[in-house]
Amino acid sequence: MWGEARTRILLWYLLLMVISSVASVLAVRQILLSRLEERVEQSLYQEVEEFRQLRNGRNPETGQPFGNDIKAIFDVFLSRNVPEDNEYLLAIVDGQFYKASSLALPVALRPDSSLMQQWEALTLPEQDGETTLSGTVLYLAEPITAAGEVRGMFVVTHMISRDRAEVTESVLIITQVSLVVLAIASALAWLAAGKVLAPLRLLSQTARSITESNLTERIPLDRSAGDIAELTRTFNDMLDRIEGTFNSQRQLLNDVGHELRTPITIIRGHLELMGTTPQEQQETLDIVIDELDRMSRFIDELMLLAKAERPDFLFPEPIDLTAFTEELYAKITALGDRRWQLEAVGDGQIVGDRQRLTEAIVNLAQNATQHTRIGDTIALGSSRHRHQVNLWVRDSGEGIDLADQTRIFQRFVRGKSRYTRSDGSGLGLAIVQAIVQAHGGTIQLASQPDQGATFTLVLPLKPLPEPHL
Repeated sequence: MWGEARTRILLWYLLLMVISSVASVLAVRQILLSRLEERVEQSLYQEVEEFRQLRNGRNPETGQPFGNDIKAIFDVFLSRNVPEDNEYLLAIVDGQFYKASSLALPVALRPDSSLMQQWEALTLPEQDGETTLSGTVLYLAEPITAAGEVRGMFVVTHMISRDRAEVTESVLIITQVSLVVLAIASALAWLAAGKVLAPLRLLSQTARSITESNLTERIPLDRSAGDIAELTRTFNDMLDRIEGTFNSQRQLLNDVGHELRTPITIIRGHLELMGTTPQEQQETLDIVIDELDRMSRFIDELMLLAKAERPDFLFPEPIDLTAFTEELYAKITALGDRRWQLEAVGDGQIVGDRQRLTEAIVNLAQNATQHTRIGDTIALGSSRHRHQVNLWVRDSGEGIDLADQTRIFQRFVRGKSRYTRSDGSGLGLAIVQAIVQAHGGTIQLASQPDQGATFTLVLPLKPLPEPHL
């Protein structure tokens, strides 16, 4: 058995895989540890630099220079800076521990520790590391002088042992995964080693040409090759699934970027324009809270948005059409410097998902700003009829070409604009259509080139849910 070529090929394959896996794991561990130490060192220097800027500046609470008030410098800095995980900021005044960024200090950093006594005696800058019972401590000490003498010491510390433990845990997981991959690869190699070398050479060449950025290539299928053909078919199927997964990930990232950009703009716009009266501030606060809730819900339900046919895609509730229209208008006016109009406001109640409908209207308004210029009109309106409710967004911009109107609602199709360059994912109108269809409605487009465009959401009236007694 040991003399068979099939076994020898497998043994050589296993040897190479083991060597490469071990080398890869060791290299990954070294790289992770090196980057960890670089990141920690940069963090220490950043904290010291921020402390220097505060020390050389003015007290933000009084507007006056700090002078020789060392404790005031520490009080302001520690109250305004939040250290990273496993990072501790220590203040020493006149050779005695004064204050720390955390009340729960590790044993090695407590006021009665030998390391603290060492820092209390320092008069010069120092950067070093110490191994203690609590773990390895990296630190950077910065002296503070007043009237020509050292009055204090600012010490930034980092308990790097905890971070190293996380790296070790990650390397262990990588090792376990490598063992699983090695076992699977060995089984495939055993099957492949029993076949003639020519098909295997072709298989190897094609497999090596496939990378993360090039997943379109497939191995030619020779149906007369028996087990090789089956292996080739399985390998191609796996590549199909991998390619589909990568495409889904790219679409997911585009969805996130497109959907989160708009609510962030709304929040920032309203905060910048927030009035001074309690009523205006409360109105702005309500809008900001609503947008934050919508962002959180979007992240939680992003995958559901791709499956709009599912029954739990919507959370319908009774909505007052008048108040809802005015609320939408208040939100979209922060999207850009346009001539905003509230054309019509319907009355009565409708049943729908408030958050999803808000997403749809805000998407349409954002789309309108991209196809208009400063001073152009963008109008919002609503109306309630016997069997349906209409919500529309109209603009006086460049309009949509007739050739594009038949495909504008497809995913990743971006409308052409002479005014702005869209960097969105091309999912906005597709998402709007999915939301409307989930409500059992339709979306209508009326547009002519250079005459603007009107998008109308036509939603059927549904009976109100029975009240819970």
